[in-house]
Amino acid sequence: MKNKSLIVFFLICVCCKQYSEDSQFDILPESKIINDWINIARDSTDLTLDSRKQYLRDAESKANTIGNDTIRLDHLSRISLAYKKLEDSIGFRQMNFKVRQLSEKDEIFKALGESHWDLAHFFNSYSVVDSAYYHYEKAFKSFSQLPIDSTSLSLRNRMRYSMGSIQKHFKDYLGAETNVTESLRVFNDLEDYLRIYYCDNLLGSIASDMKNYSKALEYYEKARNDLHKVKDPRRSNFVRQNQNNTAAVYLESGKYVKAENSYNELLISNNFKSEDPQLYSTALVSLAYALSNGKKEHEKAKNLIKEAIDINDSIGFSIDQARAKQYLAEVLAAQKDTLKAIYIAKEALTLAKETTNNDHHLLILKLLTNLDSEKAMAYSNEYYALNEQIKNEERIIRDKFARVRLETDEVIEQNEKLTRQKQIWIGAVLALLALGIASYIIVSQRVSNNRLKFQQKQQESNQEIYNLMLSQQGKFEEGKQLEKKRISEELHDGILGEMLGIRLILSGLNDKEDDTSIAQRAELIEKLREVEEEIRTISHELSDASYQKIHNFIVSIEELINTTGKSSGIECSFEFDKEVPWDNLVGDIKINAYRIVQESLQNCVKHARCQKVDVRFNVDNNGTLKLVVADNGVGFDTGKGKRGIGLRNVISRVEKLNGTLSFDSKKGVGTTVTVTFPTQYVNLDTPAKVEEYRQMLNV
Repeated sequence: MKNKSLIVFFLICVCCKQYSEDSQFDILPESKIINDWINIARDSTDLTLDSRKQYLRDAESKANTIGNDTIRLDHLSRISLAYKKLEDSIGFRQMNFKVRQLSEKDEIFKALGESHWDLAHFFNSYSVVDSAYYHYEKAFKSFSQLPIDSTSLSLRNRMRYSMGSIQKHFKDYLGAETNVTESLRVFNDLEDYLRIYYCDNLLGSIASDMKNYSKALEYYEKARNDLHKVKDPRRSNFVRQNQNNTAAVYLESGKYVKAENSYNELLISNNFKSEDPQLYSTALVSLAYALSNGKKEHEKAKNLIKEAIDINDSIGFSIDQARAKQYLAEVLAAQKDTLKAIYIAKEALTLAKETTNNDHHLLILKLLTNLDSEKAMAYSNEYYALNEQIKNEERIIRDKFARVRLETDEVIEQNEKLTRQKQIWIGAVLALLALGIASYIIVSQRVSNNRLKFQQKQQESNQEIYNLMLSQQGKFEEGKQLEKKRISEELHDGILGEMLGIRLILSGLNDKEDDTSIAQRAELIEKLREVEEEIRTISHELSDASYQKIHNFIVSIEELINTTGKSSGIECSFEFDKEVPWDNLVGDIKINAYRIVQESLQNCVKHARCQKVDVRFNVDNNGTLKLVVADNGVGFDTGKGKRGIGLRNVISRVEKLNGTLSFDSKKGVGTTVTVTFPTQYVNLDTPAKVEEYRQMLNV
């Protein structure tokens, strides 16, 4: 079968960016020195690694003194690649990040694209393909910002090709075919025959993976014809690779005789074994597979595979050993040497795991399931588990590809939006011009149309009067509803709260006849009289009197908190900023703050089952009043709690003051209610009056 790992490796290699030994900027004296230092660090194997890195650090310092941004970034980019060659991944990534930052800041898109390209190739070499795809996409977008010419078109479509090769490896065949086909179209226009060959070769591999063997052979035939126009020292290697790919299609499609003839033709090419021993051993194994499955020449096939295994061992080509030993096990099984076949298959399984050769890992598990009946169930389970894992991983990677493409589509959509906005502005200018012309025409005809306009205005006035009457009626109804709501809030938050506290205290004093209890009852009776007075006040809708009732704001709050603590047995504390002129707050703020605290304390008594409540008042430098009521009770789920009338009243009061309300509650920990709203004062409209009030408090 075709060695897919080798093909992917080949496709990646041919996409790598190549830097010239000489820079186009060597005309600068500093550039000559920098290039010398980079070359010493990269090529001087007789120096220690630390010495070579020091040359790169010196080159970086020298490059940072160059004023031309493009030249400086070119040197820094070459320094990052030198770190990569030294296998200093940290140094490479740090320098690459610096290049990307500077390029993006100065909008030097060619350098930005090349830095993403370098990083993509880095991730590709470590098989972090999702990150590689992401940075190829970033490089593509950067190159797309360049003016359209042959160079920029070539760069962006080389990125498309690289993305397509990654997508093909993870079975995103539609995405791969789309990217590679678009690249092929551009390379055809540019008459770049080497990359035309790459594209046709990759499209053939995609078609083969999709079992469209006739299409695959068609693409490989086109690739072979492309090679006639390619002028490259690697041309003979490309010819062999193309022949191997064609033979592999015959092998996969079960045309073993054609595969055998094609592999024999490939293996007799001059200097094949010495020039490309990896591909040579791969072709030997494939020929053996064709002989074993076609003409059933098992012994000849076994000898060919053993030769290939020896070659792989001699050159350290471990990536293909799993396939070779898998086919050897199949040949041995065909010769009825089952025990040895199982032994070789297990060796192949170990190699497949070590080299992460998932395709042959699955095939070897299937082979062992058929050969080793005692462990067939275990191998079968492992097969299905691995198969599902590979499918999930491929699905995740394809989803990442889709998200990256979506981000690109969003950028395109933004650009289209900007274009539409520009068109809207042009349309607006034209509309204003047309409006000016229309206004001139209207003004010129006003003399002849005075009577008509007067009648029209009269009619509009009548209509406006009618609308005002309807609006006044609506406002009257709205005022009635607001007043009903206010009275409801006062009854619930004020009177009911006070009566609850009185009821709780009277319940505790009910059976006591001592002097203190009698005095407390008398005091509570007086409070009931005050409640009666408040009911009378509300019934006469004397809202101003209720607002003026809180003549000493802090004292009223303290009395409310102390009363609640005594009546409920809850430990209550109150903290406030003594430098704030609380009594000079406007009446709306004082009465609503009082009611919010009152409702919160009622909730603590009725629902929280707490032992302690803390109330805090303060005003920050921006003049925002912050009110916090925190208990250590049972807490509640803020997402599921129902809103009773009390909570709705609190929300309504906060909205009236243009404030904010938040709840922080955890079950078993407690609840914290936080209210903030802007402060307003009366009789303290100047800084001098505020300072006079604070000095009075400090006396």
